[in-house]
Amino acid sequence: MAEPADIYDVVVIGGGPGGYVAAIRAAQLGLRVAVVEREALGGICLNWGCIPTKALLRSAEVVDLLKRGKEFGFSFENLTLDYGRAIKRSREVSSRLVRGVNYLMRKNNIEVIQGTGRLEAPDQVAVEPDGKVLKARNIILATGARPRSIPGVTIDGDRVITSREALECTELPGRIIIVGAGPIGLEFAHIYHAYGVEVTVVEMLSRIAPLEDEEISVALARSFQRRGVKLHTDTRVEGVESTDQGVRVRVATPDGEQMLEADTVLMAIGVQPNSEDLGLEKVGVQVERGAVVVDGYMRTNVPGIYAIGDLTGKMPLAHVASAQGIVAAEHIAGREPEPIEDYTWMPRCIYCQPQVASMGLTEAQARERGYDVRIGQFPFQANGKALGLGEREGFVKIVADAKYGEILGAHLIGPEVTELLPELVLARAWELTVEEIALAVHAHPTLSEALMEAAHATLGQAIHT
Repeated sequence: MAEPADIYDVVVIGGGPGGYVAAIRAAQLGLRVAVVEREALGGICLNWGCIPTKALLRSAEVVDLLKRGKEFGFSFENLTLDYGRAIKRSREVSSRLVRGVNYLMRKNNIEVIQGTGRLEAPDQVAVEPDGKVLKARNIILATGARPRSIPGVTIDGDRVITSREALECTELPGRIIIVGAGPIGLEFAHIYHAYGVEVTVVEMLSRIAPLEDEEISVALARSFQRRGVKLHTDTRVEGVESTDQGVRVRVATPDGEQMLEADTVLMAIGVQPNSEDLGLEKVGVQVERGAVVVDGYMRTNVPGIYAIGDLTGKMPLAHVASAQGIVAAEHIAGREPEPIEDYTWMPRCIYCQPQVASMGLTEAQARERGYDVRIGQFPFQANGKALGLGEREGFVKIVADAKYGEILGAHLIGPEVTELLPELVLARAWELTVEEIALAVHAHPTLSEALMEAAHATLGQAIHT
């Protein structure tokens, strides 16, 4: 007997870069799919994260270039910077992509249901506020994450804000304190500084970009400090007090307690999974420290229920969520996708200036794991294209196994390195060695030559250094 037509093969709760990609792949594989989304398709990434910030970063890049007019042979008077227009443009870019996702849902015959989805049973999703219950053979949880705060610190959306409020505010503060020196904090530090805001960054750990190779962190800190951004590392926020004039931030430093003052505080200390009020306890889905536990195929401990993206606590990056979504969809459809077991090789990017891009092990991590490592570096100041662009900061660093030439890690800082990294990601995926990277002819003059040169350096055969 045929099953009722109102049973979906897959119901996805959450329409972000994990959820909507999973939905599209499942539909491509012939499954009947519905997506439940409480706000706008595209999730935080398209609406309040990756995309609008990159539009703002482009505006900041243009502003910086205009300030260097004399170097490039032009001059002008009465430069006016309209930050409100930059914010408006970022919203326009975001809206365009969100419309594109809506089109893709229609094109792939995916039903989009507006509302908040919760697990009613292992095969049922209740949608509020209308009370509709969806029957599903499989459910993919893709509810994402939200900004973290510090205990005792209230985010009021005015004096103390997150990246979401920052992407809505058209007025610039005179002074801002950014708490957290990871990708979000550093990207906003660059944006605000470009527009003339006095920026102070506070980081609890010993260096900014603390997850990156130490040489990258040192070079990035030097660049920020040279431009006048104040950096406080080994500094813990103890409290934030709003005043009539702005905010006062009490911090604990190696030299004792200090009080920092600004107009606004931006909290950028990471995210926490949206696992509450999702019905996980009701159906018995395993959760650890707020994150849903999954295997390499994104399966939870409850048959038929999968979880992807920031909700899993693996790596809070949009491209990771999308990759997980494809694996989940293909597994549901009976395919045999390659499971994601090791997130070490996922690419990581920071889009400040200079850009940072990396994958794999840092030099310290490789040595800690017992590898006999060889290091190859090439500075952009020796790259013709970088000099022509006027962007000579930074370098490419490759960490390789000395015996076999295996690529263990890649760490880049400099112009457009987020666009250069994929070559090394692909090389690692196909088990190419540094010798093969060195032998591959790279067009001249290009920034990509720095990858080839770093590979040569790893072999002890540096050409242009």
